[in-house]
Amino acid sequence: MTIRHLAAAFALVLLTAGPSVAAEFEPVKPLDLKSVDPSMLKDTFGAWEIQDKKGRKKCRVTLKREAVIGGYQLAFAPGCDKTFPILGEITAWRLLEGWGIDLVDALRKTRIRFTTPDERYIALPEIDGIDTIVKR
Repeated sequence: MTIRHLAAAFALVLLTAGPSVAAEFEPVKPLDLKSVDPSMLKDTFGAWEIQDKKGRKKCRVTLKREAVIGGYQLAFAPGCDKTFPILGEITAWRLLEGWGIDLVDALRKTRIRFTTPDERYIALPEIDGIDTIVKR
């Protein structure tokens, strides 16, 4: 195989990969909810809002405590998959050690991770313009 053939094959892989390919994330253990003071968890469950950097694009999401395959149940407001298309692939969420939040797809792959390097959650990677998740 020539270099030209290899380059063409590589370009084809990149073109077909598109945004639906899950990013690789460093493994982080899920938080053992049974070991955490329930009062600390109280604010984690319930209504949140996913936002772009300027806060103009928003999507309301409810993080539920009921277990499902891959994590816990969540519910998005109608139209969230239009605002942020990646959200149409999200089927569960996980609370991580260090209080990070993962949004995962049907294959249990983390698609978006929200971490707290300061006093707010930041999205990794920034996909479809998603910048943060804010408690409502």
